[in-house]
Amino acid sequence: MYLNNDDFERWMEKLSKKLDVIGKDLKSFINTNEAFDKEEKLLDNQDLCFMLHICKRTLQRYRSEAGLPFLKYGQKIYYKVSDVREFVRTHCDYWDRKAVEDATKAMED
Repeated sequence: MYLNNDDFERWMEKLSKKLDVIGKDLKSFINTNEAFDKEEKLLDNQDLCFMLHICKRTLQRYRSEAGLPFLKYGQKIYYKVSDVREFVRTHCDYWDRKAVEDATKAMED
């Protein structure tokens, strides 16, 4: 395959711009300890669905109807463990709370 100089330079420019965007995203993740407490952990949808034994649609309903706090970074959604614990305490019965507390403690260890 042959590339002329103009095509190669355009391709390299696009690649360079994309790498700059990725670098900025990585820097924001590296500095997360400035935004959160050192002990705070983030969970994504898959983690939380697994811990609560629910599907993604139920989790979406918890966010939209029941007020489960979340953070959105790009297309990805994250939950602070402290917010999840508070949500479970106020919205779930004792056995559900116990299961979630045990699961979050296991994740911290």
